[in-house]
Amino acid sequence: MVEIVKAYVVATVKRGTEHHAAQKIRKIKEVTEALVTYSLYDIVVRIEAKSLGRLDKIVTDIRQMAEIKQTSTLVGAQ
Repeated sequence: MVEIVKAYVVATVKRGTEHHAAQKIRKIKEVTEALVTYSLYDIVVRIEAKSLGRLDKIVTDIRQMAEIKQTSTLVGAQ
């Protein structure tokens, strides 16, 4: 049985791009939720990936989006 890697990514984005960035992030298959927030971080993303390698690819793709300024990734442990 494959154990799913669950993680949260919090991101700050360029001013005024929050909703557009969240919309782009939601298109990633493994993203189960992407919420615009009104706090220190602009977006919170929940990811369920099949491996750490796949999670790395997803996070890298998010970080390379033009709207993204900074991210922090929290990987869940059981």
